[in-house]
Amino acid sequence: MRIAFLTPVPGMSGGDRVIHVYASRLQARGHEVTVVVRPHRRPGLREQLRELRAGRWPARAAPSQTHFSASSYNLHLLEKHRPIMAGDVPDGDVVIATWWETAEWMARLPASKGTKVHFVQHYEAFDNLPKDRVDAVLRMPNAKITISRWLDELLRDAFGNRHVTLIPNSVDTGQFHAPPRTRQRQPTIGMLHHTSPWKDCRTGFAAFERFRSAHPEARLVTFGTAAPTAELPLPAGAENVTLPAQDRIREIYAQCDVWLCTSLSEGFGLPILEAMACRCPAISTPIGGPKDLITEGVDGFFVPAGDAAAMAARLEAFFAMDEAQWQAMSDAACAKASGYSWDDATRRFERALEEAVAFSRV
Repeated sequence: MRIAFLTPVPGMSGGDRVIHVYASRLQARGHEVTVVVRPHRRPGLREQLRELRAGRWPARAAPSQTHFSASSYNLHLLEKHRPIMAGDVPDGDVVIATWWETAEWMARLPASKGTKVHFVQHYEAFDNLPKDRVDAVLRMPNAKITISRWLDELLRDAFGNRHVTLIPNSVDTGQFHAPPRTRQRQPTIGMLHHTSPWKDCRTGFAAFERFRSAHPEARLVTFGTAAPTAELPLPAGAENVTLPAQDRIREIYAQCDVWLCTSLSEGFGLPILEAMACRCPAISTPIGGPKDLITEGVDGFFVPAGDAAAMAARLEAFFAMDEAQWQAMSDAACAKASGYSWDDATRRFERALEEAVAFSRV
């Protein structure tokens, strides 16, 4: 098949990683794959001055890293930040939107670009986005592929979709792995560092501070695409790695005793699965995708969202486990992450595309 992915901007998000994985593996399976992406918008002078007045250095127009790779498939980077149009997309068999705005652009493409499929990795009605437009593209009658039971149920029950395929993400165990290990000498907690409010790092930091008040030796290790800010400073006892090299991320996971996810909303929660592949049990809020990843008391635990006291209490109970209990959870986390491969997911993704094409021709 000739397959085109429409992506909003290049970056280092978990969603970008997933798109890159599918594009690379579909290309390797003999398909002709193109990823079409527009560059980041360059901040205007007023935006830059506003950031400087607020004591922040203006953001760059583009990140220094991206998962997308011209060596793995055809990568078409637009000349400027604008909507993707028909002339940007090769004629093909399937065209795949990967974000609500790209779904709007996809709807305007001619039939020659292929059967239209929407790959839904989150309910993207965030506070700064137009909910009515996000909802409108989710009601469109084209085929949907999604990644968690929460999103599958949302697409079917709230938006009336009937042609939905659920294909959970996997994790590259060649990249994310660790040998059997013991707990660290210092209690070590890992977290993704993110400035978006719905990731709710603030509550996670508060929970760590509560835990550390009783365990001054405890460490918090974080990483992410953005550096800590004055609005969201790291707590004492924490260290952050901004934009770590890909081979460094495994080392970060592998030095943690537990991975903490504090999100208020999560389409999947890929860092949880990556950490589990590195033998790190997880504690997460019971929202969206993480409910598919963690088996309570076996490879992790759930805690109420937004409740720093409850998170701190769970951390206290977690580190009160004896070594054998922790080891059993560590082994179970690794087994969970390695039981379903990207090859499995890609075969299911390929089949879903074939079925969407066949259905569109009936």
